[in-house]
Amino acid sequence: MKFSTLLTEDKNTHLEHLEDDIINNGFEGGKNAIAFLESLNELLSGHSEKKVNLTVKWDGAPAIVAGPSPENGKFFVGTKSVFNKTPKVNYSVQDIRNNHEGPVANILRECLQYLSTLGMKEILQGDLMFTNSSKKKTSYKDPTGKAEQMISFQPNTIVYMVPENTPFGKKIASSKLGIVFHTTYKGNSFDKLSAKFGANVSKLRRSPNVWFDDASYKDVSGNALMTLGESQQLQKTINMASGSLKKSKELLNKIKTEKNTLSVGVQLKTYLNSFIRAATDLPSTKETANKFREFYKERTQKEVDSVKTDKAKDKYKTIQDTGLKFIDDHNESIYFACATYKTLQTAKGVIISKLNKAKSIGTFKTTPNGLQATNPEGYVAVDKKGKAVKLVDRMEFSLQNFTAAKNWEKG
Repeated sequence: MKFSTLLTEDKNTHLEHLEDDIINNGFEGGKNAIAFLESLNELLSGHSEKKVNLTVKWDGAPAIVAGPSPENGKFFVGTKSVFNKTPKVNYSVQDIRNNHEGPVANILRECLQYLSTLGMKEILQGDLMFTNSSKKKTSYKDPTGKAEQMISFQPNTIVYMVPENTPFGKKIASSKLGIVFHTTYKGNSFDKLSAKFGANVSKLRRSPNVWFDDASYKDVSGNALMTLGESQQLQKTINMASGSLKKSKELLNKIKTEKNTLSVGVQLKTYLNSFIRAATDLPSTKETANKFREFYKERTQKEVDSVKTDKAKDKYKTIQDTGLKFIDDHNESIYFACATYKTLQTAKGVIISKLNKAKSIGTFKTTPNGLQATNPEGYVAVDKKGKAVKLVDRMEFSLQNFTAAKNWEKG
């Protein structure tokens, strides 16, 4: 897929989950989510006109930024700290010593050595997948008991494995560093760089020491296409979300502007995300809506109980009473907002399930009983106006991300 038509986004933008768009951006956010789902439905139905581009969320770490400096043209490497008010830009090993320490410093030294051989003409950001020391040879038994020698690496939460005796496996084994590029930056100085989703890696010089790729979604098997019946059923689900969205329009537009931690809008998002952390599916729409009042009351009561003076207690009690009255006055709208959220999740799940059928590399998670097959972290959908959302199975991956120990540290 080509990304030349995508519009600019601010650097370091935090991508939100598709269903959260109704909390963050109100009714327009919901319309945006539905438009994405409809475009993805068309894409996976085999329609040639692509209204949306897809990239795979590789679970790499840390983020690496590299290329010719916009200020002097010299090759540099860095982490996202190149976007700091005082940028940490590294042109040499000495710069890395001055700016970083620990594992990140070691990683950047390798990036400086090997990425400088690719002849980069643009500033690219990518997720580091492995260094020479982080790869392992692993014997993996599939569910049938068949053993196979694999090359494995775990940059973050997911363990990636490639059969050792395949062309892909041999390239990984011989490479000193692996990275997946996903973002391109342009600008005349570091503080004025703007980002665009996508990276054209076709112009990079091939190196025996570096395995690199872009993050574009590739269905080389054709397994991700939907049948007519599947597409029609998905559209029915999307239509249900659209109907409940209209009935919660007024509420969603009221709460989207709320930033206070104890506001109804912020607490509704926290409440819905709490099911992910608890590894629990959302209950029925009615139960989800009804339990929010109880959640809000308990959350605000903690604030009341945490302060000692009467004045402070009165302050938080007023916030609590105001919030509970708002919830009671908008009970029906909250029901339809929860219905929209659940239905968007359902539709997203159907799409992710289809996309997962085309993965080209083994992905696993570490459990007390050993490695267990899992799906990729997720996907990013970008429309032609530059809007983007992430598609992640939050029950599977977000929980892993909440709880997993990382193999690298910030530095």
